[in-house]
Amino acid sequence: MELDGISTENKLKIVDQDYDNSKMNKDDFLKVLLADIKWQNPMDVNDINDFINNSVKLREIEILNSFEDTINALKELNGSNSLLMASNLIGKKVQYEGNLTYIENGRGRVSFELEGFADKVKVSVMDKGGNVVETKDFQFLEPNREYPIEIDNPELEDGYYTVYVEAFKDNEKLSSKITSEAYVEGALKDKTNIYVIFGNKSIPIEKIKQIGG
Repeated sequence: MELDGISTENKLKIVDQDYDNSKMNKDDFLKVLLADIKWQNPMDVNDINDFINNSVKLREIEILNSFEDTINALKELNGSNSLLMASNLIGKKVQYEGNLTYIENGRGRVSFELEGFADKVKVSVMDKGGNVVETKDFQFLEPNREYPIEIDNPELEDGYYTVYVEAFKDNEKLSSKITSEAYVEGALKDKTNIYVIFGNKSIPIEKIKQIGG
């Protein structure tokens, strides 16, 4: 007998005729398998073979359901581990992709990369009040190369400062990528991402490029 989701030869109807077998769950399959047991002919070799095949299919469905449950559990566990890892960063210095950098004892460090060749570049460091406290000028810089900037100004108070990079090629503005330093103050998790918190700012943990240093 073939398992087609419906009964044949005066056997009981287990599921509807238009039932989608590809979506059959473990409970529905078990109902059909029990019907197999009830109506099979122990003297018919084909009946016995079908019963064995259907038993194997039931086990495959059980394994598949168990596998899906395991994957979901691992996803949740992975998120918990990521949050735990992020919480271990609290109090540590990190380098990350962003333009809010921490200056301590008048000293700090940032770096930047350009998308293309630049004739001139101006880097500005601003305090919380929007005042420019440091500027640095460059000429003829190459793309995809890290340019570090050391900040050394004893008059600067400890805290976070915003870094701006203005780069031009033939008076056309170029985009840049800034790497800054921060001290992690906290961590949080939403439905999809893990974030670290510092200076009233939160960033995805994936943007951290280095811990310490």
